Amino acid sequence: MLPLPPVTRALLFANFAAFAAQTFYGDALLVYFALWPLGMPSLPGLPGFLPWQIVTYGFLHGSLMHILFNMFAVYMFGGEVERVIGPKRYLNLYFGAVITAALTQIAVQSIAGADPLPTVGASGGVFGLLLAFGLFFPNRIILLLIPPVPLPARLLVVLYGALELFLGVTGTQQGVAHFAHLGGMLGAWLVIRQWLRRTR
Repeated sequence: MLPLPPVTRALLFANFAAFAAQTFYGDALLVYFALWPLGMPSLPGLPGFLPWQIVTYGFLHGSLMHILFNMFAVYMFGGEVERVIGPKRYLNLYFGAVITAALTQIAVQSIAGADPLPTVGASGGVFGLLLAFGLFFPNRIILLLIPPVPLPARLLVVLYGALELFLGVTGTQQGVAHFAHLGGMLGAWLVIRQWLRRTR
């Protein structure tokens, strides 16, 4: 088994370190570093949206299962993608997905008038990596955990994207930022498209 490349390794470390800090400091980190909706009234001890949150929210998680699932996906897809495109482009891809996911979530919350609740999690970056993996390794077979069905990567990406769109539109899974996940995919696609344009 090949060792994990440096940026993927650093992302895993940074996310687990942030989760350890959350465990120690509690909600204090969420107040300033989770992603809060625009236009939320600033209250004592709750300043609402701050610009750096469009990045920092991606290092915070809501539970142990949340971070384990996301970091397993970074481990599974990230290393392969980083080996193909190199560390610099990999960083651009990952954070492009994280930022686009945040902007999508802010836009959806503003339009829908959702409750003023914070968004956390690396899922935007994870879905960006999933899309990149499907583009770079379209025929790679991935065995799902539940149900245990083997699928080619490109089909997995299409099905996952369609599922996220369905769940987001219908509001089936409350508390999950489905449109942020789709925003992460969009961000990765835009970054890769820009690379292809420059190559041509």
